[in-house]
Amino acid sequence: MKVTDIIKEATKPLFSYEIMPPLRGGSAEKIFGMVEELMPYNPPFIDLTSRSAEIEYFDTPSGKFERHVRRKRPGTIGLSAAIKNRFNVETVPHLLCNGFTREETEDALIELNYLDILNVLAVRGDDLRRDVDTRHKTINHYAKDLVNQIVEMNDGKYLDELLDASATDFCIGVGGYPEKHFEASDLEADLKYLKEKVDAGADYIVTQMFFENKNYFEFVDKARVIGIDIPIIPGLKILTIKRHLEIIPENFFVQIPDSLMSQVEDAKTDLEVKKIGFQWAVDQTKELYEANVPCIHFYIMQSAIQVVNVVKEFV
Repeated sequence: MKVTDIIKEATKPLFSYEIMPPLRGGSAEKIFGMVEELMPYNPPFIDLTSRSAEIEYFDTPSGKFERHVRRKRPGTIGLSAAIKNRFNVETVPHLLCNGFTREETEDALIELNYLDILNVLAVRGDDLRRDVDTRHKTINHYAKDLVNQIVEMNDGKYLDELLDASATDFCIGVGGYPEKHFEASDLEADLKYLKEKVDAGADYIVTQMFFENKNYFEFVDKARVIGIDIPIIPGLKILTIKRHLEIIPENFFVQIPDSLMSQVEDAKTDLEVKKIGFQWAVDQTKELYEANVPCIHFYIMQSAIQVVNVVKEFV
């Protein structure tokens, strides 16, 4: 089923999840184990993140540097198919602009279509990680361009004119930023860019993580004012270690509320930090759940235990 159809049929807020493929060479069993932990709580869909290739430089005995280009976490499409088939749950692989050509994206979409994976999340991705060879090839500069490419394939239009080209039927998600994208001048400008993605054909929005629900509610209100009427799914992350106070703002450009920060800083043990993060997530989830949001989307990094413990309170 499409994410939008799942949301339409739901009678109460849903709980969905986002996980990462393992590092190159890593086993998928840990990922499958994580999904097994989530399955008793009937996830409507599970997102699989994607990373483009990265450039790394290594010293050699001769004193020169060797340049290596590799993807640290390949396997998004394969894992999406494996999880869908093994657990009978919809999966949402992420597609990136940065680091991929439009031709590579078209190939990925063709594979996903063959695998009957009909939900994708279209994002620009991190700053360009590798130089893309654009000779005789093209790139999507922004997420709205990627959305447009997917919509064209849904209309049966490929990069080359093909005889008997088959139309796809992808449901397209995009990202939204309650505290604005870090590159945007202000929230109003960022909402304008979001509206462009919606006008290009996006079907639903998943927000970046946030720790104050008022940011989400205000974001939704402003989005509705400018004509964005598709589902807006709030994204949550559970704070589990003290280093999250630095890591999360630095990497995701979101604010940690003073109240949460002071509680965590005053915590004496790792267990106490986990309890504080857990209770904060429960309180956030309760308010969102009672506000009848369409779905609550949890970002999972290494373990699903804390997320499961939160969801238990509501399912």
